[in-house]
Formats: sequence, structure tokens, C-alpha cells
Amino acid sequence: MRGIARRPVRRPRVKVGSPLQLLLLTCSFALAGYAGVRLLADDWFQVALWFVGAALLHDLVLLPLYAVADHAVVGSLGAAGHREWALYVRVPAALSGLLLLVWFPLISGRVADHYPSATGLSGDGFLARWLLITAVLFGGSALLLVQRLRRATKQRPPADH
Repeated sequence: MRGIARRPVRRPRVKVGSPLQLLLLTCSFALAGYAGVRLLADDWFQVALWFVGAALLHDLVLLPLYAVADHAVVGSLGAAGHREWALYVRVPAALSGLLLLVWFPLISGRVADHYPSATGLSGDGFLARWLLITAVLFGGSALLLVQRLRRATKQRPPADH
């Protein structure tokens, strides 16, 4: 072991935020703990079953589906020579998918009978609203891409002929 200098092992530094950040973090953990206790107080088995089912559904069904979809988008844009445009498809698709996941029972119309009795509001129109929001998300993303492309062409020096 001659010639090899031993360096002292350094512990990684831990950055501690401001007192306000620590207070907010502590409050958020307290609120999450309170919500967990309240959620598990009634029927903890059904809640645990729901979490396990949601994790399995996500990992075994949804993750492969959107991985294949993302691979197809990146592959098609890469073949066209514009792989960096994939973000302009990913963000609105992810937001639209999240809205679909959260509001699926109302969008599909499966609980349209129960919704008015529980809330006093009509259960109609959720599919149209979701489609409109999805169109606005993709349209806004397309406008941002056009704006980026215009800015890039204005900054490009003119070609010499």
C-alpha cells in the first residue's frame, strides 16, 4: 500500500434551509400525518387495497403504455430531425392524461347518476370540457413552439449566396 495516499472520508454536506422553509416542511409533514390518520381511521384495509391496486395499475399497465407512446413520439420527431420538439408534445399530453385520470368517472359518464345527487350539479359536459382543455393545452404548446422557431430564425445570421 505504499504510494497510495489515504484521503480522509468526508461526510456529505447537508444544506439546511431557512427557518421558514423548515417550519413549512414541518407543518406539511404534520398535515400529511393528520390526513393519514383520518384516512386510515375508518376502513384502513380498503385504503391499503386501493393504494396497492393503484401502484400495480400504474406500474404494470400505465407506465408501459406511456413509455411506448413517448418512444413513438421521440422516434417520429427524431426521424424528422426535430427530437427537441418532443417536450412540446409531452407536457400537454401529461397534463391532459392527468386530468383524464382524475376525472375519468365523470368524463366517461359512469357516475353521472350519482354525481348530481351528491353535489347538486349536472354530470353532463365533462367529456366536452376535457376535450376542450386538451385542445387548448396542445394549441398553447404549438404556439410556444412557433414562437421559439420564429425567435431562432430571427437570431440566425443571413446565408451568404
